[in-house]
Amino acid sequence: MRWLRYLAFAAALAFLVLTVVNASWLAPEPKGAVKLIANGGLRQLAAPDAPVGADRDAEVDAPCPGTRIEQPAHDYLENTAPSIARAAKLGAQVIAIDVASTADGQIALFADQMLDCRTDGSGAVSETAMAALKALDAGHGYSAEGGTYPLRGSGTGAIPSLDEAIRAAGRARLLYRFTGQEAQEADRLAAALRAAGRDPVAAGDGFYGSPAPIARIAQIHPDAWAFSPESARKCTSAYMWQGWFGIVPAACRGGTMTIPLDRQWAFAGWPNRLIARMEEAGARIVVVTGGDAAAPAGLTFPEQLGDIPASFNGYAFVDDGFTVIPALINRFDDRSQAEIDAAQAALERRRAAR
Repeated sequence: MRWLRYLAFAAALAFLVLTVVNASWLAPEPKGAVKLIANGGLRQLAAPDAPVGADRDAEVDAPCPGTRIEQPAHDYLENTAPSIARAAKLGAQVIAIDVASTADGQIALFADQMLDCRTDGSGAVSETAMAALKALDAGHGYSAEGGTYPLRGSGTGAIPSLDEAIRAAGRARLLYRFTGQEAQEADRLAAALRAAGRDPVAAGDGFYGSPAPIARIAQIHPDAWAFSPESARKCTSAYMWQGWFGIVPAACRGGTMTIPLDRQWAFAGWPNRLIARMEEAGARIVVVTGGDAAAPAGLTFPEQLGDIPASFNGYAFVDDGFTVIPALINRFDDRSQAEIDAAQAALERRRAAR
C-alpha cells in the first residue's frame, strides 16, 4: 500500500502548492477603490413579482418586465438627463446608458428596441425621429401596485439625445450599452461621439452589447473598454477552473470578468491575487449580485457593499443608486430628509419582500 501513501503525499503537496499560488494575502495590495456603475443613472427598481429578464428585445405584444416596478421612492427615470446628472452628483464614477439609433441618424437614450412598453408611443426606436421621441412620455408605461401608473406624465420630453446625456454626466464616465445588434450601430455611435467632441478613450468610457457592434467599436477604438455578454461569460467561466492552477485564460486578456457576490469563493485568489492577475492581463472585474452576463443584476441594498472586499478596486454594478451610492460616498449626499425617508421606506419594503 506504499503507493497510496505516495499518492496521498502528492495530493497534499499539490494542495499546498495551489493554496500558496492562489493565496490572496501573499499578493500585493491593490491600489485604488471600488468604482460604482450606476445602471441607467437613477432608476425605478423592478417589482418582486415582475417577469424575469430584460425587455430590450421584446415585441409589441410581449410582456414588459422592465416597466413592472416597486412603489416609487423617487421620480427619476433611467436613461434621462436628470437621472444621469443626479447619479453623477451623488458620486457615481460610471453611468451605464442605453444607446439607440433614431430614424434621422441621431443617437437617443432608450432601453428597449420598441417604444410600446415604456412610453405612450409605438413602433421601433430606429424608425422614429428624435423630435418624435421628444414628444413622448418616457414614464407612461411604468406600473406599480397592480395597475397604478405613478410616473405617467412625468417623463414627457425626457428621452435625451447623446449630447444631452454627455452634458448631464459631467465628469462621470459613461458605459454605452448598444440596444441594437448590428455592427453599424457602432459606426453611428462613434460618429455621434466625434460630433459631440467626446473621445471615449480619453474620457475613460466603455462599450457593452452584442458581439457585432462590440467587435466594430473595438476596431474603431482599440484602446477602449469594450465587452459583450458572451466575452464576459467566456472569461468568467474559463477562469473559474483555470484560475486554480494559476492560469489566466486567453479569454480574459484585455477582457471583462463578472463576479457574483454570492460566488466569490469560487474564484481562485480572490480578491488580491485575482486582481493582480487581471491587472497584468489588462482585464477588468465587475461585481454583480446575480443575473446573467446579458442582464446583470446590480446592488439594491447598501449593506451589500459590506460583502465586497475592502481591497477591491474594480467595478460594482448598482441598480439602486439612490441608496447605494450615498452609503459608499456620503460626502456628496445631497438628498433632502424627505428623500432619505422615502428611500429608507423603500428599502424596508424591499427587505420584507425578500
